[in-house]
Amino acid sequence: MTTLIIARHGNTFNPGEPPRRIGGHTDLPLVETGRAQARALGRHLKQQSLIPDLAFSSQQQRTIETAALALTELGTGLIAQPLAGLNELDYGPDENQPEERVVARLGAQALTDWDEKAIVPPGWQINPKTLKRFWADFAGTLAIEQPGKIILVVTSNGTARFAPYITGTYESFSARFSLKLATGAYGVLRHNGYVWQTSAWNERPAP
Repeated sequence: MTTLIIARHGNTFNPGEPPRRIGGHTDLPLVETGRAQARALGRHLKQQSLIPDLAFSSQQQRTIETAALALTELGTGLIAQPLAGLNELDYGPDENQPEERVVARLGAQALTDWDEKAIVPPGWQINPKTLKRFWADFAGTLAIEQPGKIILVVTSNGTARFAPYITGTYESFSARFSLKLATGAYGVLRHNGYVWQTSAWNERPAP
């Protein structure tokens, strides 16, 4: 059975710092709480015997650093391979804007629809078909070329929310789980030789 672990990077804002809508054009590093989350992720996966055979990240430093710290805790010696397809999305006019400004521009319902249904708000440069195709091709290749292996992927929240489409039952998935991954959280998808199935989502190890 091929196992795909999809993790979100750790915190990029310090406690009390107003959050901003950070997309693919803003390359923030982790803050100390984010580094602690990354190390906790690695320790937790090791405790769960989810030791990756290979690893991937986006090209952004927050995911590269998260992957590196988690893999160090796992003791694998692996280095995550950066993939452009895992990069965070383009939030258009809302890139790097405080959330209150994003809500003021779009309205709260548009963000709720994004969080719960992955409906792209006006102005965001996001193509759901392209993202779904990436995950389908990526996961399909892993199932064929890496049977029985455990693969760790570290990406961002916007990109990760399209991964459940590979299960083929997106509606039932969204009825059971929130599409959103918290910082430092992960999900597990497993391929049984025929289909991908979700065994965990938005699990967040305690630092």
